[in-house]
Amino acid sequence: MTKKKYIVVEGPIGVGKTSLAKILAAEFQARTVFEKVDDNPFLPRFYEDRETYAFQNQLFFLLSRYQQQQELIQQELFNQNTVADYLFAKDKIFATLTLSSEELNLYQQIYQLLDTRVPKPDLVVYLQARPEVLYKRIKKRDKSYEKSITPDYLEEVAQAYNQFFFHYEEGPLLVVNTSGIDFVGSSEDLADLIKEINNMGSGTQHYIPLGSR
Repeated sequence: MTKKKYIVVEGPIGVGKTSLAKILAAEFQARTVFEKVDDNPFLPRFYEDRETYAFQNQLFFLLSRYQQQQELIQQELFNQNTVADYLFAKDKIFATLTLSSEELNLYQQIYQLLDTRVPKPDLVVYLQARPEVLYKRIKKRDKSYEKSITPDYLEEVAQAYNQFFFHYEEGPLLVVNTSGIDFVGSSEDLADLIKEINNMGSGTQHYIPLGSR
């Protein structure tokens, strides 16, 4: 495996985080850590009424992700190769987008207490895609609670992700434009992406496949 023992795959809704995490785990003989999205009882309500359910939704995700990270530490999972489909720090992206100023202030106090106790990844693979591509992918997977997601919301989320990772300095970051590639269906696209991951050094690097230009 690449020297990066703990890899995180990140990106906006519908970009293919979980799919790639599963593929990389098989490729590198690594354990997987998946975000428990479907366990959040507030998420369907949030998509229907963002203002009312934003804080409950965000707090559930924050505490759920924190508990999961603590379980990993207790199991000494990071002595083994590990691939996760979320970055703990990304929780702030959605908090900034959805919470009122008063809610955000309270959220940030809780987040700061928890963040210092969470292990940092050796590599983050940030998957990008144009909002219209994200929208098509979400419609294709046809999850009931995602039916109310709008193109405008996806545009907002995609911009927030780009802004967050533009300032990301907590470790190596590989930015991958996936708008024109299919790492699930194309073995060639996947092989090229894995090669980029294996060759990844320090700092931030960008990978723009020909099909995504």
